[in-house]
Amino acid sequence: MSKKLVAYFSASGVTAKAAKTLAEAAGADLFEIRPEVPYSKADLNWNDKASRSSVEMNDRSSRPKLAAGDAKIADYDVIFLGFPIWWYVAPTIINTFLESYDFSGKTIILFATSGGSGFGKAVEGLKGSVSETAVIKEGKLLNGNPSVAELKNWVESF
Repeated sequence: MSKKLVAYFSASGVTAKAAKTLAEAAGADLFEIRPEVPYSKADLNWNDKASRSSVEMNDRSSRPKLAAGDAKIADYDVIFLGFPIWWYVAPTIINTFLESYDFSGKTIILFATSGGSGFGKAVEGLKGSVSETAVIKEGKLLNGNPSVAELKNWVESF
């Protein structure tokens, strides 16, 4: 049996809720990916081209700093990695997280929350941030309020 981790970034709490339910369903440990400087409501205003999130997402090399670097990635075989979809991809803080640890030989299964879009090019945008021996799989959008039972069935499909 593989040891699992649910690591997630949540700007507004929606992805956090999904991650907690997923961790329960998977029997996994939970790790919150937190930015060194938390995002304010103004930072997340995608209608403002000068907002922090807009600036970061327009510069794909942007790497927001993490608040903590204490995820024990070496202890896990499978990492469920969650985030809100921003501009059809993962927020660049997810790249920061992936580049901060060694994911060699790990399986990374993505999950996301979204106001209306799918995964878009999220997998493509993250592959360059891990070693070639890490496997990144597009997982599932966890919009709404999926139950533990629903997510348990999904987790068992891997």
